[in-house]
Amino acid sequence: MANVISDETIEYVGILAKLELSDAEKEEAKKDMGRMLDYIDMLNELDTDGVEPMSHVFAVNNVFREDVVTNGDEREQILKNAPEQKDGSFKVPKTVE
Repeated sequence: MANVISDETIEYVGILAKLELSDAEKEEAKKDMGRMLDYIDMLNELDTDGVEPMSHVFAVNNVFREDVVTNGDEREQILKNAPEQKDGSFKVPKTVE
C-alpha cells in the first residue's frame, strides 16, 4: 500500500462530509482511502494510447423524438369555449385584491 493517508486528511474529509468518526472508523477510512488511491495508481499505469475518450461505457443514442408542432395555431377554436374573451385571451374574474 503505497498511499498512506494521514490523520489530518481523515479529519479534514470528516469535516467536509460533516461526519463524526470514532477512532476505529477513522482507521478503517484511512485503509479504504489508501486502497482507493492504490487502485487509481494501478489504473494510471495502463496504456491508453489510441483509446478514444468516452462519457459512457455503452453507446448512448438520443431516444427522444423531434419536437414537431402538429396542431398548429387553433386560437380561434379554443377561444370559442371561453365565456368571455379580451384581446385574443380568456378573460377571467379578478381573484386577488
